[in-house]
Amino acid sequence: MSIGPNRSAALTTVDTDRDSRSADIEFGALGSLLGYHLRRAQVATYQNFARVLDGWNISPGQIGVLALVQANSGINQTRIGNALGIDRSTLVAVIDRLEERDLIARTPSPTDRRSHALVLTKAGERYLAELLPHVHDHERQIASKLSDDERATLISLLGRVGSV
Repeated sequence: MSIGPNRSAALTTVDTDRDSRSADIEFGALGSLLGYHLRRAQVATYQNFARVLDGWNISPGQIGVLALVQANSGINQTRIGNALGIDRSTLVAVIDRLEERDLIARTPSPTDRRSHALVLTKAGERYLAELLPHVHDHERQIASKLSDDERATLISLLGRVGSV
């Protein structure tokens, strides 16, 4: 398949507005690779997360678990892992850490004696209520160059890419 002269420039350039350090670098094939741009966006997002949520002693994965437990009180670990795409051993460590901090509790499942139902503790409810405004501030910052429609479109497109 021929790329043609009009597309070759797109393969070698990257929007350098976001990073003046790369202004004199040709990106070659990277400029057209979705994975490369996703990774750059992920790194920028994580750096902003670390800056905005510094001192909260929380990771994005832990916030995901807390949010799902809040929205689905009594959910089991398997469903959380499936929803967040986290493998079992990683999820167990995250839940252990949150339980040690008294943010969530494992309770007997009313429907399956082999599993635990997860619930937020009172401390977890308070912690999440105090944390979420900072998470929303982080979200506003990382989406600051997008309109509301663009943000919604990006979320939809990333959902499609993530379901591969």
